[in-house]
Amino acid sequence: MADVKGYLTTHVLDTSLGKPAAGLQIDLFSLQGGARTHICTMETNSDGRTDSAILPQNDFKCGVYELVFKAEDYLKHTAIAQDAPFFLADIPIRFGINDLDAHYHVPLLLSPFGYSTYRGS
Repeated sequence: MADVKGYLTTHVLDTSLGKPAAGLQIDLFSLQGGARTHICTMETNSDGRTDSAILPQNDFKCGVYELVFKAEDYLKHTAIAQDAPFFLADIPIRFGINDLDAHYHVPLLLSPFGYSTYRGS
């Protein structure tokens, strides 16, 4: 593979608590031809980020991907009381990568009853 410069990162912020979401598990999948292939599992650190790129330069390829944020497991450990089942459980975000030289940043703004995302920088 030629000198790929792109990579994939995320940042999860808990908007209900006004701080980074530490300890949130994230799974990355590749979607191709109807197949869903697990690539890795990571967990956010105290800053709400993973300690390394979710998809580093050596593994970076064009295609369709899915990040699955394990919101329910994280929310169970916050101070916001909820009855089971939680409103949010797994949050899947599907997106495409089409530029091997770009930094793809997929942040998640999370609360117990909603979330938002966007392509960040």
